[in-house]
Amino acid sequence: MKKPILVTGGAGYIGSQNCKELAMRGFHPITFDNLSTGNESSIKWGPFFEGDLKDRDRLSWVLKKTKPRAVMHFAANALVSESMKDPRKYYENNVIGTLNLLNAMLENDIRYLIFSSSCATYGHPKFSPMCENHPQDPISPYGKSKYMIEQILKDYKKAYNFKYVSLRYFNAAGADLDTEIGENREKESHLIPLAIDTALGINTELNVYGTDFNTKDGTAIRDYIHVQDLAVAHTQSLNYLFDQNHSLTFNLGSETGFSVLEVINEIQSITNTKITMNFLPRREGDPEMLFATSKKAKEHLLWEPKFSDLRTILTSAIKWHKKKKVL
Repeated sequence: MKKPILVTGGAGYIGSQNCKELAMRGFHPITFDNLSTGNESSIKWGPFFEGDLKDRDRLSWVLKKTKPRAVMHFAANALVSESMKDPRKYYENNVIGTLNLLNAMLENDIRYLIFSSSCATYGHPKFSPMCENHPQDPISPYGKSKYMIEQILKDYKKAYNFKYVSLRYFNAAGADLDTEIGENREKESHLIPLAIDTALGINTELNVYGTDFNTKDGTAIRDYIHVQDLAVAHTQSLNYLFDQNHSLTFNLGSETGFSVLEVINEIQSITNTKITMNFLPRREGDPEMLFATSKKAKEHLLWEPKFSDLRTILTSAIKWHKKKKVL
């Protein structure tokens, strides 16, 4: 019998890719999502229960009905710039919502969690590449909300025999290599989909925030990891929990940093187009450089990113966006 796994935020970009990976690995993914940013059309590999993390009764009812062996938790607001303007939204959804989930899990004797954390918990890098022991000093309410949950998980582990794997990933990017799912948000804010939409003529220009960072070309550097590699890491984390019954935290990144202009230039090269750029001041809360060492995940999870070179990330995303444009 396939093990049921509840996936909060399973209608979203990363959550839906994980549902596909779970199904391929012999699990039974169950999506719980309020569809505020996710798409019901992306729910293809298991049942769907609509609901919000702030609705504790609904959460508990779904857990009682589905009896999952574990929970993968992706449901959260995740825009750094928005969190600076509206921190209340982030603390209510990301912190209070997650507390509701954890408490509903305990009430239903479910004690395994895969938590979608973030490199935003580190704040400004003190050294690069960043390992899991890098000081955590988040500079945005989004990063602080993820950091708070990491601390709560440590306390729940000690007090309630709760087990978790916390995955701090860097910039999720690319699209499902079968082009079944990809980034499809009503309001897009991420560099790669915005740049691709500009290259495809959907947008007229691309905003570039910050040209005065202390980097080789003045634009911010980020570590991009293919969403399919992320999904593999999540299922391997789940197997690690089941096999080892031990809590750990891992970075997930490609271990290579690319500047904003390098990404844009590569998209221009692949699409043979010229992207019109509008250069603007840097956004509050944006570190100049973030890239990881994923040595710990490779060692403990036997995980190796296969699709996270920049060319594969961008070609898969472009293929998805062309398909989405036709649809």
